[in-house]
Amino acid sequence: MSYTPSLRTYYDEKVVPQLMEKFAYKTKMQVPRLKKICLNQGIGDATQDKKLIDNAIDEMTRIAGQKAVAVKARKSVSNFKLREGMAVGVRVTLRNNQMYEFLERFVSVALPRVRDFRGISDKSFDGNGNYSVGVLEQIMFPEIDIDKVSKITGMDINFVTSANTDAEALELLKLMGLPFKNQRN
Repeated sequence: MSYTPSLRTYYDEKVVPQLMEKFAYKTKMQVPRLKKICLNQGIGDATQDKKLIDNAIDEMTRIAGQKAVAVKARKSVSNFKLREGMAVGVRVTLRNNQMYEFLERFVSVALPRVRDFRGISDKSFDGNGNYSVGVLEQIMFPEIDIDKVSKITGMDINFVTSANTDAEALELLKLMGLPFKNQRN
């Protein structure tokens, strides 16, 4: 018997029927779904201190539950003291069970820990059904021990969906539990 995350079961049983009804899809295969979640963290001071990349890899691995990799610079930029091939950031891509587990932790544990949180903006869609959100502090995740953090850095979280329009993706992510701000016109 294989393990299925509770959010995946919720998607299959509750979200798919609601989206089929709202957008009048003919089959379940037309219903948008979450393909992957990409976490990216740029470490600007990594050119001076190499340990920052190791710390960022360790923190990102704890947050994602999957091994993170260093991102290397493609070009040399003399003004930034940056050479081609130097590590400048960290990234990880989550799919399948890890993706659903991360999304559930992000919505139910990490976002409520943000001070004065009133929802995330619904303006960060790219026109193709993908959504991006920036996080200012990595310490909002419970996996990070605040006492061991050497530098507080933010990260970008990208939700890649199979939706054709931003409206479909917004409805999908709302039903999956992302707390969007209530827009009043």
